[in-house]
Amino acid sequence: MKTLAAITFAAVTAFSLTACEDMYGHHDDHHDRIAQAGFVDGYYDDFYGPFDAGYWGDDGVFVYRGSDRQFHRDDGGHFRRDGATGFHTMHGPEARPDGAGRGMDHG
Repeated sequence: MKTLAAITFAAVTAFSLTACEDMYGHHDDHHDRIAQAGFVDGYYDDFYGPFDAGYWGDDGVFVYRGSDRQFHRDDGGHFRRDGATGFHTMHGPEARPDGAGRGMDHG
């Protein structure tokens, strides 16, 4: 199951990266402004299912973009910066609504 989730995440990531050359100043399907700044790494337990991008918020909580193309806070602790039993590594595009702070993303 973890392998399937990793393959699905990789496929979604590859598709989202080929869908546009960069997302600065462009609009997604819901006309929300999205900024892509690089990549994000961490660990995920697949609780929310597939997601295509996200970022670490100023408070250390991961915010992910779900299949509904909306951003959601992971207040349940299903994304982590450190590994734990039941979690697998994740690597994907860093994307956030324009104007969201940079906070802990690169430090």
